[in-house]
Order: sequence, then C-alpha cells, then structure tokens
Amino acid sequence: MKAPTKVTLTFDNSAKQIELPVLSGKLGPSVIDVRSLVKSGYFTYDPGFQATASCSSSITYIDGDKGLLYYRGYPIEQLAKHSDFIEVAYLLQYGELPNAQQKHDFDSTMRQHTMLHDQINTVFRGFRRDAHPMAVMVGVVGALSAFYHDSLDIGDPRHREISAFRILAKVPTIAAWSYKYNTGQPFMYPQNRLTYVENFMYMMFATPCEPYVPNPVLTRAFERIMILHADHEQNASTSTVRLAGSSGANPFACISAGIASLWGPAHGGANEAALAMLEEIGDVSRINQFIARAKDKSDSFRLMGFGHRVYKNMDPRAAVMRETCHEVLDELGLHDDPLFKVALKLEQIALEDEYFVTKKLYPNVDFYSGIVLRALGIPTNMFTAMFALARTAGWVAQWNEMISDPENKIGRPRQLYVGDAQRAFIPMEQR
Repeated sequence: MKAPTKVTLTFDNSAKQIELPVLSGKLGPSVIDVRSLVKSGYFTYDPGFQATASCSSSITYIDGDKGLLYYRGYPIEQLAKHSDFIEVAYLLQYGELPNAQQKHDFDSTMRQHTMLHDQINTVFRGFRRDAHPMAVMVGVVGALSAFYHDSLDIGDPRHREISAFRILAKVPTIAAWSYKYNTGQPFMYPQNRLTYVENFMYMMFATPCEPYVPNPVLTRAFERIMILHADHEQNASTSTVRLAGSSGANPFACISAGIASLWGPAHGGANEAALAMLEEIGDVSRINQFIARAKDKSDSFRLMGFGHRVYKNMDPRAAVMRETCHEVLDELGLHDDPLFKVALKLEQIALEDEYFVTKKLYPNVDFYSGIVLRALGIPTNMFTAMFALARTAGWVAQWNEMISDPENKIGRPRQLYVGDAQRAFIPMEQR
C-alpha cells in the first residue's frame, strides 16, 4: 500500500478534532482507517456495510462503473476464454497461474479427494427426499468436519491446504448427490479419468443403465459458468465465510455458512428468479405488456436479470455468458423453444430500447446463466447449488487469505442502540 495520508474529523460542538489515516490500494477507492475512532468514543454507522472495507485482499477486484472484474489482476474475459476451472481455482488459491507441472500436480491431488467417506451416505439418507438441494449441501458440507478432522489445525498452512483440496474436490460430489437424492436416482461415484467439470456432469446426469459421454460444447459452457462465478469480492456469502472463519471455526463449517448465506434469494437466487420471470411471460406475444409494466413506476413488476447492483455498466461476465448461451442453444437446437424465444427477444429489446440503454439495464450474467443451466438440463432448484459449487473456489481462497493475515481479528460489528434506557424491574404482580 502507499504511504497513508490523513483526514481530519471535526465536530460542530467544538469537540476535539480526530485525525484518521487514509489508505490506498493498487486499484479502486482509497479508504479511511476508522479503527482508532473507538478510542474517542465513536463508531461509524453503515447498515449493510455499503461503504465499509472489512478487510484488505489481493484476490478479486471489481470496478462497477467501468464494468471490470479481475481475478488476481487477470480480466475475467481472458480467464473465461483461455483457462479451465482448475487453473482458475489454482490462481485464486496461490496467486499465480500454474505452469504445466503445477497444474498437473494440483489436478492430480484434487482427484485423490473426490470420493466421500462411505458413512456420508447415511448423512444424505437422513434428509427427506424432497429436501431442497441447498439444505442438503449446508448440512453435508458442515458434516465433513466430523469425518476429516485430521487437518483442522487452521494455524498450520499444510492443514489449510489439505482442507482446501478436500472441499474443492468433494463439493461437486455433494452437489451432484443432492440432486440424485432429490430425484431418487442412485448416486454416481466420481470418475477420476474425467476433468473436474466433466466429472461433475457425469455424477449429475449419468445412470448405471448406460454409458455417459460428455458433450464438449456443454462441458465448456458449464466450465465458463464456473469460472465466471468463482469469486466476486466481499459479497454477502464471502463475508459470511470470513466472519465465521474469524472466530477460528473449521473450514468446513465456514464454507457451510457461506452456502447458507448464498441460499438467500437476494444473493444466489437471481438466475432462478430470471428464469421464473421468463416462464411468467411465457410467450413472445406477451413481451410488450411486460415491458410496459417494467417501465411503469407504479407497477411492482421488475424484469429480473437486467442491470446489476455492483455493475453500473455492462456486467463483464454477461458478454462471455451471452456468447456461451448462443453456443449452447445452437448445439442443442433450442432456438425454437418458446421460453428461449422469449429470452432472445427480451435480450434484443434490452440492448436496443432507449429506456434500457439509458438506464444501463443490460442483461446480466444471471439472465444468461439461467438460460444455459436450463438448456443443460439442470432443474431450477439446483441453480443456487451450481452457484455454490463455483463460488467454493473463491470462498476457500478468501478464507485462507484471512487466516494468513497477521491483522486478522474476530469479526465484531458495532451497533447504534435505539432501545430503552435503563429501567427498573417490575414484579409480575405489579405489571
């Protein structure tokens, strides 16, 4: 970081001024270091932490105004085009792209950890068959700490590395099995001859009845979804992982907490909401009435999958996903499917209509990824589980970075108390 400058906090009541250092990173806004405020009897008030940097990190950078997303300095478009998910997971974890030998070793180690302990089958069977896949993932990932307790010393870098391998390797198996359990199909055990993404799709879609042959176009499409969702700075679920980890909780518990946070519809359910909207519209002939409703401020209807809370320009992931979406539709011959016709027409309107262009309501990554996931045959109740599968790479890297940070302290947000002042207890007979 650059040498700090200072800002001076002054008060209208002539209280003593407070000097606060200003810290600058390599990219993005500078931050005012307010840690010393507590000594003066003040906290900052920032609901939702919208203007608060909770940590320093060198993993992911976002510039929402310019539409930029970097993993370790590499633009997401380049990684999605030239890398596979294993390479990106290595980059997030270790900070550099691997050479051929490093990638081979990383991949080989990952393959050694894909199987689950046999008794975990019993954990799955403790759930109802109609349990939501995310409920199953929260429970099973958290339960891993009961089976793999030989590497839970978070102060030991080697233990953290082993835990990272186990989590990254086993989460695809857990996600696929949560689907199989939900549908009543038999569990398919991992095939280590397959790549990371091929293996997941095999466990999702194969059955013992016939051989499964991966489709390279569909595999690459899912690979891109994984890369594009691998990390996204200090979002709600990543912050949850860090907050849980700050207490010294084991990594399996921390990732389980992240999955629980992601499950919230305001976070991980956006692509499912976008697809539900397309199903509500139903037919191209009804698009204009929904567009009119979206433009009507008095109508509560909102087009899902357009615009983004962070990106005030085009979501850089959306351009990659748009190309992938059309590749998948071409491969599967789905351009005549009514739902996909609605999606393509909405996309055209959003990119051309003055209302959407002026307000920068471009189709975002959730719009396209929902279409692609449906085309791949993944049911909507598994969409958030797919998000969790991808984001695990980022969560593990963020957790490891936090534990390694010498400034790491247990998270303890403050509050603005607005309740009653001190009151005397009233005996029950007098109430």
